[in-house]
Amino acid sequence: MPLVRNLADATIVITGASSGIGTATAYALARHGSTVVLAARTEPALREVARRCRELGGRTLVVPTDVTDADAVRRLAATAVAEFGRIDAWINNAAVGTIGLFDEIPVTEFRRVLDVNLLGTANGIRAALPHLSAAGGGVVVNNASGLAEVAMPYQSPYNAAKHGVRGLSDTVRQELRATGRGAVSICTVLPATIDTPFFRHAANHSGRQVLPPPPVYPPEVVAETIVRLLRRPRREAYAGGAARLIGMQWRLAPALAERVLGWYGHHTQFGPEPTADTTGNVFRPHAEATVAGGWHGRRRQLVRVSAAFGLAAAGTAVGTVAALARRRAR
Repeated sequence: MPLVRNLADATIVITGASSGIGTATAYALARHGSTVVLAARTEPALREVARRCRELGGRTLVVPTDVTDADAVRRLAATAVAEFGRIDAWINNAAVGTIGLFDEIPVTEFRRVLDVNLLGTANGIRAALPHLSAAGGGVVVNNASGLAEVAMPYQSPYNAAKHGVRGLSDTVRQELRATGRGAVSICTVLPATIDTPFFRHAANHSGRQVLPPPPVYPPEVVAETIVRLLRRPRREAYAGGAARLIGMQWRLAPALAERVLGWYGHHTQFGPEPTADTTGNVFRPHAEATVAGGWHGRRRQLVRVSAAFGLAAAGTAVGTVAALARRRAR
């Protein structure tokens, strides 16, 4: 079920709103006149995002929140309702990442990525559901990433958490339908690589500079997808054509696609400069109210780095057809 009210009359909570996709989504909704409740750990950045949202025509409320704290997330929901009377939609977007080999990533960081990305989403859904039901219905959008469907090397905790977000979304959707609460829609968005500060802020134990694997899409692509989901909810929506293409290849020929993405991730995620280990923003907040991460140049590199990937994709298709032909023959 879509929003009960028009976007101009809707109150929408956004976690991870202090930069990147969260900020882009806040701006997109403010242009529609929505009331946006902005949550993240970095209050100065949230206040700057709120100022810009007001300039664009939206009403705002800033509620600094660590999504790993279930009580704090419940207070976020209660504060939004106390200020504006209801919640019409909730966007779970907060995320952190740590880059490196699985057996070299510190256990504390691995756990923290799961806490923020998966349990933070669970905390958001749990806090939102009673208020959405009280408002007569609404929409939850969970930002699960294209890595909720496929996998990329050197990002094991992020992969695990995002796969969990997708499964959690599916389960809650089933339960709402089974218990007569279908007025609340649970949507999952699966973006491709997005030009946000995420890659600069991630913890890094690879010894090399982290780069986003191209093609890199602007954050506005995801923001527009989220706005469409609020208007016309769907169980899942891709943001960026590469996410859809890679997901299709993974479903058709998973073993081959896994090998291809393993090679691709190994050769495109790192720059030549050596880098010291860092915990990034996994434990300490760091955001600057910026939408883009400055990776737009990576979009132009797609032609060079994806030539072999394209050949492998063609091989995936050929291999799939051959496998289906063999199956029919048997």
